[in-house]
Amino acid sequence: MSLKKSIPLLLCFVVFGLSSCKLEDDRVNFRFVPLQILSADVPEAFELNETYEIRVRYLRPSACVFFEGFDITKEGVTTRNVVAIGTDFYDEVCTQAVEEQEASFNFICLYEDTYLFRFWTGEDENGNQQYLEVEVPVN
Repeated sequence: MSLKKSIPLLLCFVVFGLSSCKLEDDRVNFRFVPLQILSADVPEAFELNETYEIRVRYLRPSACVFFEGFDITKEGVTTRNVVAIGTDFYDEVCTQAVEEQEASFNFICLYEDTYLFRFWTGEDENGNQQYLEVEVPVN
């Protein structure tokens, strides 16, 4: 079979294959949620241009919540807000057992000033954001 004849045949298979795919349920069944950070293992001091592993303990509120990563935002030159992020599959049947988990991220020291890490620990009774604050000097 020539190449000119095989291309239309291949396209037919691709179009048929794509058109036969149908998702039963296209509703979104999850949401991203912040996870309460309990503690953070941060070095006592940084060296400029070095990379450090920062370990964090957080609460997993149920078996339907899975750790996704960290949202680290820069506030000023050397202040970092750190939030552990989870995916909550809210239409699943799951246990409400709270578990402590650990995760880490790598951090590169780029500035000579003292760093301030603000780890999100939840909200108070008035809905105000609460943080565990850790200062790390740079040698």
